[in-house]
Formats: sequence, C-alpha cells, structure tokens
Amino acid sequence: MKNGGLKNVIVILAAALTACGGGGSGSGGGTVTVPQTPPTSPPTSSTCSLSSRQDFAFSVLNEWYLFPETLPGSLATASYTSVQSYIDALTANARAQGRDRNFTYVTSIREENAYYASGSTAGLGVRLVYQGNRVFVVEAFEGAPALAAGIDRGTEILAIGTDAANLTPVADIITAQGTSGITSALGPSTVGTSRVLRITDAGGARNVTVAKADYNITPLSPRYGVRVIDNGGQRVGYINMRTFISTADNQLRTAFADFRAQGITHFVIDFRYNGGGLVSTAELMGDLMAGNRFSSDIFTVTRFRPSKSSNNETRRFAPSTQSVSPIKIAFIATGATASASELVMNSFVPYLGVNAALIGSNSFGKPIGQIALDQSACDDRIRVVAFAKENAAGQGDYYSGLAGTMRATCAAADDISRPLGDPLEASLRTALDFVAGRSCTPVVVAQSAQSTSTRTERRVLPVPVDARAAQRDVPGLF
Repeated sequence: MKNGGLKNVIVILAAALTACGGGGSGSGGGTVTVPQTPPTSPPTSSTCSLSSRQDFAFSVLNEWYLFPETLPGSLATASYTSVQSYIDALTANARAQGRDRNFTYVTSIREENAYYASGSTAGLGVRLVYQGNRVFVVEAFEGAPALAAGIDRGTEILAIGTDAANLTPVADIITAQGTSGITSALGPSTVGTSRVLRITDAGGARNVTVAKADYNITPLSPRYGVRVIDNGGQRVGYINMRTFISTADNQLRTAFADFRAQGITHFVIDFRYNGGGLVSTAELMGDLMAGNRFSSDIFTVTRFRPSKSSNNETRRFAPSTQSVSPIKIAFIATGATASASELVMNSFVPYLGVNAALIGSNSFGKPIGQIALDQSACDDRIRVVAFAKENAAGQGDYYSGLAGTMRATCAAADDISRPLGDPLEASLRTALDFVAGRSCTPVVVAQSAQSTSTRTERRVLPVPVDARAAQRDVPGLF
C-alpha cells in the first residue's frame, strides 16, 4: 500500500535536495512538496552519480524506515552496482525476518505517476502464473495487445520465440533457467518488442505474434468488474478490483451507488490478484461499504517508527450518499492478494466478524506500507516501508496472511477454466455459498502465501528485476 500524500508528513522531496539527503523530509508541518517534472533520462552530473543516488537511498532509509533497528550503521556503496542492489543490502535483515519482502525499492517517478494517475504501463497486457513447468494466463487487460490477439484467461503459453523459427518450449525454459527464464524470453517492456507465442486454449493450439504496446489498466474491468448476481433469489453485488489507483475512485462510486439504489446488502469483493496500491483508494472503498458504520468507527490506524510517531493517524469511516450497508461480505483472495486489498479486508473484521470471510486461499501478508521520497533530478523515487496498519481491534501483524485473522474462511480453487465473474467459477461459487449461509471447508492457516510452492500449485511469476511501476502492484503483469 502506498501513501501518496500523508496529512502530516512531507512524502516528496524537492528537486533541490542533494543526493546525500540531509534535511527537507521533515517531521511534520502538513505540507507536500510536489516534485518537478523529471527529465526524460537522468543527467550525468555528480548529483546523479551512482554513489550519490545510493547515498540518497541510505539517508531516506535512515530517517524513515519502519524497522530502524535492522539497518546497518553504515554500508559502503562501492560493492554495489545499482541503487536497488544497495537497498537490498540495507534491508537484508528485515527481509530475513519476513517483515520487508522486497517492499523497499527504487522506481521511476515518471512511470509511477503515470500508473497511479491512469493505469498507464506497457507490455503484452496479461497476468501470468506458473504451475510446475507450465505457464498460464489468468487475466488479460482490455485495450492491450494480448487480448486483441485472442489471448485471455485460461490460455496456456506453450513456447516463446522472437519468430516462429526459434520457438522454445516453456517447459525447457523453466527447466534450464527457472521462472526468471520466462521473463527473459518475453523480453523488455519496451513498446514495439515483438514475440511469437505458441498458445493453446479452447480453440486449439496455434502461433500468435504479439508486439508490446502502451495501454491503461482499467481497475474495474468493463467485462466483469461490476455485476449483480442472482444467487438463488438473493441479489449479490460483485466487484472485481484489479488494483488501487486513482481511476478506480469514480468507478467504485458509480458501482456502489447502483448497489445501494437496488437495496443490495450481500457482497462479493474479488481481490484474488490485487497486489495493492493507493491507501486513499482503499479508504474510499471502505467508506463506500460503510453505510451502517458510525463516523466515530475506526477504519484503520497508521503507525510510524517511534521517531516519526507525530505522523501516526487514526482514520475513521466517512460514509457517503453512495455507501451501502453490508450484512455479509465475501472477499476472494489468493497468494497474490496484498497490501491495500488486505487493508480493506482487515478493517471490516471488528465490525462484521464471522459475516466477513476470506474465500479462496491465504493472502500474501503485507500489513505495512510505503511512502515516496524523490530525487527528482534523477527520476528516482525511493519507496520506503515507513508505516504499519492496524484495524479497530489492533489487529495488524498478519505477515503470514489474513487467514489467521479473518473470523471466517472458505477454501476454494482459482478456476481459470471459467471467466472471472462467472458464478460457476470455483472461488466465486464458494463466495456465493458463504453469503447464502451454506457451509464450506476452512482455509488451512498454515498454508501461507509465503510457504514453499508445490508442483501442483499455481503462483504468479516473480516481479522482474527491472520491474516497471505497474508490475509492483499488479502481480504477474507482463
């Protein structure tokens, strides 16, 4: 989860700050310094030398990192060939403890601003998962090249090549290189990068040529993002929330206003691949499901490290004229469900109890969030883990996933043989059973999202080393 504009903390550093940090990030004051538009590529001045950029990263973590006791007192930069490898070394202790699992990183200001404002990214426009030595598409995005080429949920990618003459079987790639080999075979996200894919689906096996392009991810799909489902005479409101970005806000307001107008009180919120995003959008979603909450009810509590405790905040529900009043909510989750999506789920536990359920499998486990600190002249944004989130009952230590926190859980498969939003799809069918009061088999808490993968378990492909901003919050995106 990302805070893009905390009320009591400067989260963006001005371009005038030097790479070695110093003052400027502040401990309060209630202002946000908006960065200047970064250059197309970082200048080669001393300000943007590798060592200076690494020094900037060190200063940011030294001031804001949520787990300061895990940081080294000093760490020479000379042994590290990138800003990210240096950050990885600084956060190695917290990562070994399972508290910062690659959540602190450097990214492009330009790319991240474009993604959170409009969903802008580049690539094929699919989410990929692997199962053993096989790769499947679990979602395809509208307006992107893959869907236009007939690639959609349930498609299996059999082979990858730069042309039909050098197609290499996916099984051979994974056997030789692991899943990182798939990332390499698909090539960079650069617009125009073309690949020939051997695929198979209900239409049979065939070769397709797909060129990567710019496109915008729509947070709620126009195909299945919002539905009213007849569940044996009971109307259920269904939301499939892909990611928490600002363009989701009006989509959510419209959807919940319609649910409210229809008097719907039972809901399925499908977060199965939602890797998180903006806290502000998560707060809005909470408000839109808070028609039966008081304005004094706590949605979430934000806690910083002791030296930054002046920035701690209690966020209360703020119901609006579009808000619904849930009696039951089924949240569909998988190991790819993280951060802002977990925040929303956790926030309803104290109020709905056993009437709020996790459906599917255990979530990822990220009860912490990042703030952004920029070195604008270099187009560097350091996303540093700086705060933890708790619900009204003080529950927030769910690093092993939410299955142990939610009062009710129902195990279900992610059935990629059926479209998302299909009432017969296994996870959605189980969610509908829950809101109708039918029994289910609980999720085994010990089977956390952090457990070792089995050969039969489908898991999203890892985030590439040179990940674009969107790939951080959209698990399996290529």
